[in-house]
Amino acid sequence: MNQTRVLNIMLVLYVACIFAFIFAPILFSLVFSFNSQRFPTIPLGEFSTEWYAKIFADPDVWIAARNSLIVSVSTAVVATFLGFCTAYSDFRYNFRFKGPYLALILLPPTIPLIIMALAMLAWLSKLGLSGQLWSIILAHSVLTAPFAMAIIRLRLNQMDPDLESAAWNLGGSEWQAMRHVIIPFCMPSIVSALCLTAAVSFDEFAVSWFVSGLNKTVPVVILEIVQGNIDPQVNAIGTFVFLTSMTLVILAQVFFISRQVKSHS
Repeated sequence: MNQTRVLNIMLVLYVACIFAFIFAPILFSLVFSFNSQRFPTIPLGEFSTEWYAKIFADPDVWIAARNSLIVSVSTAVVATFLGFCTAYSDFRYNFRFKGPYLALILLPPTIPLIIMALAMLAWLSKLGLSGQLWSIILAHSVLTAPFAMAIIRLRLNQMDPDLESAAWNLGGSEWQAMRHVIIPFCMPSIVSALCLTAAVSFDEFAVSWFVSGLNKTVPVVILEIVQGNIDPQVNAIGTFVFLTSMTLVILAQVFFISRQVKSHS
């Protein structure tokens, strides 16, 4: 067995261990969500959908799910629009202080969430917007716009810089070039950005907990359930949140990669 084969096997084992470490708790949460026993112990009890029936019958969970849906969809649209505008300005224009401008745009994900949440709470309170759904959407848009910008900018890097100029030379206005050249070319990344920002917003907790007030999202409801007691409903809600987020992320990756493959074929 040569050295390259040994290194490949070690790399595969390392990646497998990383995935096992990350997904094992989620897998156990999924298993225990169908366990008839109240406490997560082994051996398991009988197979049961009791905890799913309880959360589906709980009006607070449905209200939180509705709030999370409104927030995630609205955040995806706002953040993707901001990300597209930022990515395009970076791609098309050279201006003074462009470096600090981009650094400022990409700063929010690097700030600890608790600091971001406190800052958002203080600022929105001064504006009289705290405790509303719009406050969560605004905070999540600031948090997720850099992700959308990075995805769309990656796609723009693959475009010939002279393609837009060619559209102008053929008689198209700047808006016509944007509509018929830039946006169609960026559409795979725009859809990917929509899915990814929606996923991040849907399961974000810290900022939502600080600025949501009475408009609770699903992660905030999960915290309230687990405070002071062990409730198997959390496993059922957590499974729903995980499957929703993973579906959005996988759709973003599949759509973006498949369109890239088609463009190169």
